[in-house]
Amino acid sequence: MTTASHLFYQSRLRRPVLERASGVYLWDVDGKRYLDGSSGAMVCNIGHSNPRVLDAMRRQMDKSTFGYRLHFETEPAERLAARSAELMPDGINKLFFVSGGSEAVESAIKLARQYALATGQSQRYKVISRYPSYHGATLGALGLTGYTPMSAPFAPMMVDSPKIPAPTCYLDRDDLDDAARGRRYADMLEAEILRQGAQTVLAFIVEPVGGASTGALVPPPGYMERIREICTRHGVVLIYDEVMTGAGRTGRFLAAEHFDASPDIVVLSKGYAAGYVPLGAMAARDDMVEAVLDDGGFIHGYTYAGNPLACAAGLAVLEEITANDLVGNAERTGHRLKHELESLMTEYPFIGDVRGLGLLLAFETVADRDTMAPLPASMNAHAELVEIAYREGLIIYSRRTRGGLAGDHFMVCPPLISEPVHVDEILTKLRTSLDIFAAKSGLDRAAVSRTG
Repeated sequence: MTTASHLFYQSRLRRPVLERASGVYLWDVDGKRYLDGSSGAMVCNIGHSNPRVLDAMRRQMDKSTFGYRLHFETEPAERLAARSAELMPDGINKLFFVSGGSEAVESAIKLARQYALATGQSQRYKVISRYPSYHGATLGALGLTGYTPMSAPFAPMMVDSPKIPAPTCYLDRDDLDDAARGRRYADMLEAEILRQGAQTVLAFIVEPVGGASTGALVPPPGYMERIREICTRHGVVLIYDEVMTGAGRTGRFLAAEHFDASPDIVVLSKGYAAGYVPLGAMAARDDMVEAVLDDGGFIHGYTYAGNPLACAAGLAVLEEITANDLVGNAERTGHRLKHELESLMTEYPFIGDVRGLGLLLAFETVADRDTMAPLPASMNAHAELVEIAYREGLIIYSRRTRGGLAGDHFMVCPPLISEPVHVDEILTKLRTSLDIFAAKSGLDRAAVSRTG
C-alpha cells in the first residue's frame, strides 16, 4: 500500500520510491530497473553516481560546504568560472552562478537591463522570445516562456514578453527551401523589433536548439546567423538559453557552436552540474559586465550563488565531460539513436517527425503525416505513451507540441555516457511501448517483418 505523503508537486501522481542509481539506470525499492532515457529532465548528462564526482564533493565537504559570496571568495567557484570561460564563445569570460535554469534566465535579463542603463539606453526594456518556448517557471522567466498552460493562470501577475513564432519548418506546406524558410522566420524578429519600436527592445532570448517546448527543434540553415545580424543592427542583446542544450547535450559543448552566430549572454544549468547539485550559470560578455560594475554594481543575487560544494561538483562534472570526450560520444551515439528513431517511422505511420542534434532528440506523433495534423487531444498521447514506457522500464519525457494546447512529442535523451547497447535497449523497449500504445489507441501499424 502506498503510504501518505506530505509532499506535493504538480499532481497526485505517485511513483515508486527510488532506491539507487548508477550509470544510465535507476532502481526502485522493489528492485525494478529503469533505463533513464531522458536523463531525468535532460539533466543527468554524465549518468548517475559517478564516483569521481562524488569523491570531489566529499573532499570539498571536508573543507567547507558554504561560504557567502559577500564574505569570502572560494577556490571551487573561481576554478569553475575559469574553466567554464574557456568553453564559452570568444569574448564571454564572466560568470555568475545560480541554483537553476530559471534563476539563470532571470539573471540574464537583469544584466541586459542594467547594461542598457549603464550605457545610456534606459528606454530599452522589452525582451522578445518565441512561441512555443520554455525559459523557466518563475514569474519573470515565465513571461518569456511560450507555453500557454503554464502561463495562462498567472497572466494577470506577470509581464508577458512579445513573441515571434519558433521556426517549425517541418509543419510548413509551402514551396520555400529550408534556407528561405530560415530567413523568413528570422525576419519575423526584425518585424517585431520594428513593431515594438527598436529603441525600446532590450534583448531576444532563444533556445538555439529547442528544448521540451518544441521537442528538440533544430533551426533551418541561416536562421541563427540572421538572428545575430538583426540583433547587432538594432542594438539588441542576444541571449542563448542553453539550460538544456549546454554541457555537451547536442554534440558540442554549447549548441551555439553549431552556428556561426555568437550570443552576448549564455545561460546554463541542467547538465552543467548533471543533477549532482542545484547549479546554473550566466556567462556574459566582458564589456557588458564591466559597464554594469562601473555603474555601481549588479543589483541582483542569490544566497547560494557560488556555493563551494556546488561549484566543486560542477567542476568535477566538466572534467568528466571533457576528459572522457562525452561531447563526441553524444554526437556519435546521437547519430545512431536518431537513425534508429527515424527507422520507426516505417513501422508506425503515426510518427510524423524525428528531430534533434546529438543526444537531444525527439519524435512527434500525428494523426496524418501528410498534413501533420495532431492526434486528438482526447487521446492524451503525450501522457499515455510515457506511462506505458515507464511500465516497460524506459523513462522518456513528453510535452504538448504546439504551445501546450495540441500535439504530442517525446524526448529521447539518454545520458552522454550511453553506449550502443543502451541504444538497442531503448529501441527494444520503445517498440514494445509503441505497440501497446497503438493497440490501445486504435492506431495503425505498418506491416513490417522484424528479424534478429
